[in-house]
Amino acid sequence: MKPGRPSPALVIALLALLLSMSGIADAARKAVVSAINGHPLTTKPHAGAILVLGKNGKFPAAAIPTVKNATKVGGKTATELAGTCPPHTVDIGTWCLDTSPYPVTSAEVGQNNYIWAAKACEAEGGWLPSAAELLGAAGRVLLESTIHDSPSTATVSLEPSLGILDKREMSSTLVTTEAGSVAAGSEGVSEGATGNPRQGQPNPVPQPANPTPQTLQYVTVYSNGTKGGFAGSEPVSQAENFRCAFAKSPQRASEEEG
Repeated sequence: MKPGRPSPALVIALLALLLSMSGIADAARKAVVSAINGHPLTTKPHAGAILVLGKNGKFPAAAIPTVKNATKVGGKTATELAGTCPPHTVDIGTWCLDTSPYPVTSAEVGQNNYIWAAKACEAEGGWLPSAAELLGAAGRVLLESTIHDSPSTATVSLEPSLGILDKREMSSTLVTTEAGSVAAGSEGVSEGATGNPRQGQPNPVPQPANPTPQTLQYVTVYSNGTKGGFAGSEPVSQAENFRCAFAKSPQRASEEEG
């Protein structure tokens, strides 16, 4: 008798046995599992594919698209937006402060009162810092101080020819030593001024102007070992050393790349 042909079931069983012995079965199983309704599993984004989460349970960073200009605001990077300080200043964080007091010349000594200092800083493109700003910057700049302060934390006078004196710095913070009109000063009354005749006002009595009364004073600050300290106040007409504060300048892209 001729042997009969094997049944289809037997062929499939034998094929399965053969595949399992050769390791192909495992590959075939993975190939089947990796496709769900025709969508293959992948670790990288592909059209029509199912993206597999990473070990941390999140999508891989490479799978998250970057929005155009996401690292810029108004076309500027964070560095450009933060800006930079002028070369003669110290970076205080959001603003800048001169590394040393304003260079008053010999001809200008005695003129450097409050009004003169405010105008000098404005001409430089900055402003006269407040007492709070100087105190906050005391740990980053060498403010003027007493002759016994540490030169590593303060500007200490060591030149006998210029006088070894305790020094302090002017701030823009103003105080008054008296109340009332004497604290505000006066523009005075000019010669030739008249009252309003329609209201029957008499002519005012001429008076000299008093724009910088002694009662109006600015606060002075000294280093005090990086901690900063108030050293009292001086009339706005009194000369004192000072330094200027500045806003950061926007950095150009070409400077950043260089």
